[in-house]
Amino acid sequence: MSNDMIFLREIERGDLPTINAWRADKALVGLLGGAFRYVGAEVDSKWFDTYLCSRAGNVRLAVCLASTKEVVGVTYLLGIDWVNRCAEFSIQIGSQPAWGRGIGEAATRLTLEHAFDDLNLRRISLTVLASNTRAIALYEKVGFRTEGLLREAVFKGGKYVDVIPMAILATDVS
Repeated sequence: MSNDMIFLREIERGDLPTINAWRADKALVGLLGGAFRYVGAEVDSKWFDTYLCSRAGNVRLAVCLASTKEVVGVTYLLGIDWVNRCAEFSIQIGSQPAWGRGIGEAATRLTLEHAFDDLNLRRISLTVLASNTRAIALYEKVGFRTEGLLREAVFKGGKYVDVIPMAILATDVS
């Protein structure tokens, strides 16, 4: 899956140092729903091994620049439910020089294309911090719709913050 700017491929063990560096960036993790925690290389290696054993229900993709093949982010389709044909989406553009260049939008669109056209999924959901206005604007631009508000659902930066659930259906994509 690719466009002129990026391509997606399955993550590889060699990507782990890059992904781990992003996990160690407290400011970057602060934009995401999960809690910051220190993650060692051995833990990442075991996490990758677990992923390899759970590929039937999870897709983990590296976002690579077409020009250099550098990994600048990841997108995930997690908890794939093959009966209901749904999954949870997440994205992280970890390389700050890649921010603001349309890479997140391109990666999101390519991942959705893979989900709907290749995997035959019909519903992709996500959750986003209510304060992450850039991410919300991106998700709305590609067709995700807000499905409510989870008040004070996540503990971030010493306080509880709101989370917005969003989803897109295959029929929403034109």
